[in-house]
Amino acid sequence: MTSHSRPVRTRFAPSPTGFLHIGGARTTLYNWLFARRHKGTFVLRIEDTDEVRSTTDSVTAILDSISWLGLDWDEGPVGMDGEKGPHAPYYQMKRLDIYQKYLKELEEKGFAYPCYCTKEELDEMRRLAQLEKRPPRYDGRCRNLTEGQRKDLEAAGKKSSIRFRMPDDGVTVIPDMIRGEVKFENRLLQDFVIRKTTGGPTYNFACVVDDHLMEISHVIRGDEHLSNTPSQAQIYKALGWEPPAFAHLSMIMGPDGSKLSKRHGATSVLEYRQLGYLPETMRNYLALLGWATTDSKQLFFGNELIEAFDLAGCQKSPATFDAVKLTWMNGEYIRKLALKDLMAAADPFLKAAGIPADAQPPLEKTVSLEHEKIKLLPEIPGLVDFFYREVAYSPKAMDKVLKAPGAKEVLTSLAAALANFEPFADKALEEKVRAFCVEKGLKTGQVFHPIRVACTGRTEGPTLFLMMEIMGRKRVLERLRAAAAILAA
Repeated sequence: MTSHSRPVRTRFAPSPTGFLHIGGARTTLYNWLFARRHKGTFVLRIEDTDEVRSTTDSVTAILDSISWLGLDWDEGPVGMDGEKGPHAPYYQMKRLDIYQKYLKELEEKGFAYPCYCTKEELDEMRRLAQLEKRPPRYDGRCRNLTEGQRKDLEAAGKKSSIRFRMPDDGVTVIPDMIRGEVKFENRLLQDFVIRKTTGGPTYNFACVVDDHLMEISHVIRGDEHLSNTPSQAQIYKALGWEPPAFAHLSMIMGPDGSKLSKRHGATSVLEYRQLGYLPETMRNYLALLGWATTDSKQLFFGNELIEAFDLAGCQKSPATFDAVKLTWMNGEYIRKLALKDLMAAADPFLKAAGIPADAQPPLEKTVSLEHEKIKLLPEIPGLVDFFYREVAYSPKAMDKVLKAPGAKEVLTSLAAALANFEPFADKALEEKVRAFCVEKGLKTGQVFHPIRVACTGRTEGPTLFLMMEIMGRKRVLERLRAAAAILAA
């Protein structure tokens, strides 16, 4: 329970006209966190009343995105065909009969009326309003048509929408859990369409009916919906229903101060999965886009986010999306992963790079060498692929290391020294190679660097001697000799 007195029931209600973007993902997360924090219910509802733009592909992408983020819903769609929960159906286009009932009630009570204005007439209203520097609102010309006038319009083949009759004066006050009281002057608002000429409901009407019937206690959504709220509040009032508590989240901006968009990078949640971010990272980072604890804690593990989340921590000012911080955070989460979990997360990227799960040496060993360095999952194949492929020497490695004076002799002599050396293991190898340096009167860099480049083709990489142990004697000797042969040629 919260101060709103009803059992907590939140919802995320996306329109399936595209992918789930960062803003929608944050809204989903906040609703999920609030429900989990208060031992409530999280509902997923598909608002597919846009007959032209709604697609099943978008529904699939949205469900996949929310599932990948680990935000399980208690009621809503199951796959593409099933639904779970006592308030089904959870697709608005399956609820048309329900909306019709309440449309009729609003008309009978005098709160709604048919409007016969065409698109061209509405466009002309807007044009004139702009010329006269008035708000571009509907002028109410169909408000007071007589029954006879309506019949004449219908006989002439005019199709009607249905509009909700807003109050002419007074103020609609919205108590907002983030912004405090927000007031709207009714004279500046317009009679809005609640049923389209196609017969389908509009967003402002359908979401009110659904939120009431699904017993939603808290509507937590982006601030782009704040302007819709007085219209929705008047529908609640007209139908005699108690409205939910509202909380409108701040906008998410790009680093340049403009609204977050594709020009700032990936915006779809599924893109972040493809880029190699962990769902745990995305949950943590999204939570911090407009919310903070009193101690400004940055990293949350396990159930810490659920335990900490409170709408009182949400800010009114816009949040800034910082890809650099997100990538840093992903590295922190990757370092916390158990090796088996890291391997499971990396598996699609390793397979895409042509490195099979049963590759030798075992992937668990080679990936573990670089565990501390990884920030994004797609980096992993490139960090370990030299174990599984022919060595490709970088120009820098060839010019600065292998072509250095004496490098060929170092590789040839060292290959001979290690041919029968036992045990071929990390610490013993380090002792042996250091002793080799002393014996030959060489600095460690004159030996260590050629070994690394001969074995990997690179000037940088994992801990040298542990890498040699995992690579194994046969392959190390082959690579030392192959590099020496190239230099001899």
